Amino acid sequence: MKALRWLLVIFIWLVLISSMAVTWSLLNLPETESIQISRQPSITFLDKDGRIIASYGDIYGKSIKYNKLPENLINAVIVTEDKRFFNHYGVDFKGVLRAIYVNLKEGRIVQGGSTITQQLAKNLFLTPERSFTRKLHELILSLWLELRFTKKQILSIYLNRVYLGSGTYGVQAASEKYFNKKVEDLNLYECAVIASLLKAPSRYNPIANKNLSKERASLVLENMAKNKMISKKNVKLAKSNNQKYSKFTTPPKSTRYFIDWLLPRVKSYVGEINEDLIVRTTLDVKLQKLAEDSLNRITMKYPSADQSALVGLNLDGGVISMIGGRDYGDSQFNRVTQAKRQPGSAFKLFVYLAGLENGLDPQDLILDSKININGWSPKNYKDKYLGEVSVKDAFSKSINTVAVKISEEIGREKVIKMAKLMGITSPILNSPSLALGTSEVNLLELTAAYDVLANNGNGVFVHGIRSIENTEGKNLFTRKIQGPGRILNSNVVRTMTEMMEETIISGTGKQAKINRPAAGKTGTSQSLRDAWFVGFTSNIVVGVWFGNDDDSPMKEITGGTAPAVLWGEFMKRAHKNIQPQALNYGIENSDSLIETRNKIKKIIEKSKSKTKKNVFETILENFF
Repeated sequence: MKALRWLLVIFIWLVLISSMAVTWSLLNLPETESIQISRQPSITFLDKDGRIIASYGDIYGKSIKYNKLPENLINAVIVTEDKRFFNHYGVDFKGVLRAIYVNLKEGRIVQGGSTITQQLAKNLFLTPERSFTRKLHELILSLWLELRFTKKQILSIYLNRVYLGSGTYGVQAASEKYFNKKVEDLNLYECAVIASLLKAPSRYNPIANKNLSKERASLVLENMAKNKMISKKNVKLAKSNNQKYSKFTTPPKSTRYFIDWLLPRVKSYVGEINEDLIVRTTLDVKLQKLAEDSLNRITMKYPSADQSALVGLNLDGGVISMIGGRDYGDSQFNRVTQAKRQPGSAFKLFVYLAGLENGLDPQDLILDSKININGWSPKNYKDKYLGEVSVKDAFSKSINTVAVKISEEIGREKVIKMAKLMGITSPILNSPSLALGTSEVNLLELTAAYDVLANNGNGVFVHGIRSIENTEGKNLFTRKIQGPGRILNSNVVRTMTEMMEETIISGTGKQAKINRPAAGKTGTSQSLRDAWFVGFTSNIVVGVWFGNDDDSPMKEITGGTAPAVLWGEFMKRAHKNIQPQALNYGIENSDSLIETRNKIKKIIEKSKSKTKKNVFETILENFF
């Protein structure tokens, strides 16, 4: 009887203490009027095809309603996180007891008893601290959520807020990050991957840990089959048909050079950043990967150069690839945009362009001989002189004395003016040696200058951002200005391009041959301190540099060796599935070409009754 009395007293005290604890917890519950999360705005960078290449801040995807979620994703999440989700009221007491039993049996925590509702309550309102008070708050808030929202609403809120690795929050952000598609388009295997991330987002991240991700996704699929959500056949098909983890899923590390270059420009376009932004760029992540692979492989063959860099542009000045050094992890210094070095003979482009505009002809003969200008005498490579040579041959063979003679004959001011007109913004010293590229430039501005020729003589504005918008789709910036218009005469463009083609065919750039029409120029600075190759096809323009950061000389590396080899290697891979096309020989613009074709078509239509000879004569009369 006495024992019974003590049990009753203990029970009363337990009820009293529990009631007090619950009352205190109810009075001290966190604010539940809003489920907004305070955080720093994020910036997500996309490549030209919409693939995520970088992100800063926490990325929250667009909220997805329950009816838009794939059934396979819902099932994968339920079987992974909370099998009895649709059958409990926020707290699964049966699951809690099962977890306690399993953990006691194993002697360690191997199973949790939290429901999806409890996890949502914790994510929305509570801190990560482990305490009895927090757990009690979690239980009460779970019941509150179940009373306030439907099961479908709770699940959709959870999936729109949960962290899924790589800085992504919500299934939409994760779907775009890992698979470059909207969540409603996920296939069965991809749904399993997303669900597998819930247990340990960093551990099972498909970018950081591909093998662990595949193992975990396979387990999710097996559990779905055990619970009759899918068939064994579907499990097998999902595993065998998985092709999502291509070598281009993960942006190459070198992409960071490009992103670092763009970040300051984002703020300059939109002002203070106070909302999530999506920046659509010009970068092609596939070409970036090819460029990185080519650079790493070729640079290893030339150990006397500690560094190398590469930049690729499309024909209107958009950056499609940018590698500022051999390893971003070792050095974040961008040798494409920040390093200024002597371009050597790559600068001769401006000398010959100025010469052509002032009456120089490729077939003109100039004497390759020693020259002395106020005590300064330029030397040719290997100190050889060929005597009388044509302008075309002098350019393709990169003869120094001829370039200096042309510069002095037409006037250095005209060479400087041409370089500035083409987009060189770095200071150029007015000295006899300017023809040999002794004034320092960076790789980006030099490559952009060559882009003018590839672009039919039209000037280009180098850029990396196409547009900026917020996550609601509101446009904040769109690039509209393409360039300053035509800056070179068509005949000059044609002649210069032909001379640059010859450089690759038989001149100093022979190692840059790629079995398709291409034009380019080598460059080597004094004492082999810098080596360059810049050139273009009808599709893209690419500049390459080799050198040492401490400006020490390299051994046996000239513009015609390592840079030309790397340029050729990358260009072959970049054009692998592109039909060869002739270079753009100074056609004024595509609109005028279309107008010409339409005019010819009209003449032919009007001349149907005439003989072929008369039609031909009519066309000659109209155009010549």
